Amino acid sequence: MHLALVLYGSLETLSGGYLYDRKLVAHLRAQGDTVDVIGLPWRNYGRHLLDNLSRDLRRRLTTGSWDLILQDELNHPSLFALNEVLLSRPPRVAIVHHLRCSEERPAWQNALYRRVERRYLQSVHAAVFNSQTTRAVSEAVAGRALPGVVAYPAGDRFGPGPQVADVEARAHEAGPLRLLFLGNLIARKGLHTLLDALATLSAPWTLTVIGGAPEPAYAAQVQGQAARLGLRDRIRWSGPVPDADVRAALLAHQALVVPSSYEGFGIAYLEALRFGLPVLATTAGAAAEVITPEREGALVAPNDPAAVAAVLDGWARARGRLADLSRAALARAQAFPTWEETGARIRHYLLGLSA
Repeated sequence: MHLALVLYGSLETLSGGYLYDRKLVAHLRAQGDTVDVIGLPWRNYGRHLLDNLSRDLRRRLTTGSWDLILQDELNHPSLFALNEVLLSRPPRVAIVHHLRCSEERPAWQNALYRRVERRYLQSVHAAVFNSQTTRAVSEAVAGRALPGVVAYPAGDRFGPGPQVADVEARAHEAGPLRLLFLGNLIARKGLHTLLDALATLSAPWTLTVIGGAPEPAYAAQVQGQAARLGLRDRIRWSGPVPDADVRAALLAHQALVVPSSYEGFGIAYLEALRFGLPVLATTAGAAAEVITPEREGALVAPNDPAAVAAVLDGWARARGRLADLSRAALARAQAFPTWEETGARIRHYLLGLSA
């Protein structure tokens, strides 16, 4: 196949959605397919809307000899109207990680985003969804069933995880509960909620924060929050680190805590399960497709520091229970595909569309 992939910025951008796109492109190319990446510049939402009037972008999308055009749904404001005037061939396939209108923000803003995303979803021929939740939400916004395939992300990016005996022993290790936050420092990931929870926790703990800072104002906000709450000495701010360092962190810590206000899937949750880390996430989005409460971790309501604190206090004080969760986390991870299997599932679907 000869495909195009439309996305903002670079395929190397650090986020779960871009990781998914990157793994898919690598798989397609390994199978002998050609993938042309069409990168659009990052701008604000209003300027992205104006991309629909761009003659240059229309030319770029109509002059290739592609069998399919893949579009990361993140690009919906640049494509929602332009797609409507393109020819029906080649088919356009959206890669949907989560909808912008599902995120937490003022209702008037989400009303606008919902209208634009509705038109965008109606302008594509099919979609690749990262979860059943994302598919259901997308179809609700589109107002119709959407042809497509659900292809879960994978958790094997960092290689094989530890053995059962290792994670049980780690859970029982004395000392502060070693917590890991793995994700970009953006408001949606809920680090501010976690810090408020930790400030009330009576059991001892430490926290490592790994992730980039695409929203510098928010990164400064949570670092200032940690200082005001007197938490700074117990938090290690690592920033973005190489994969080898992420793997080392997954081996060294005892639980992953990322209380996002919304996740279309949450690849970090699955990566943590593969290393036997119980996961604390929220009930918003698709985390329930990854984590069974009281089995591999806990799900709490978004923006609820008291609920986060109650869970973490229980884990810190009942290490036998933490060991049970760790053992179950390893088992749960085995139910999900590898990246190779995810890529193969998507490619099989795309081959059918391109025939």
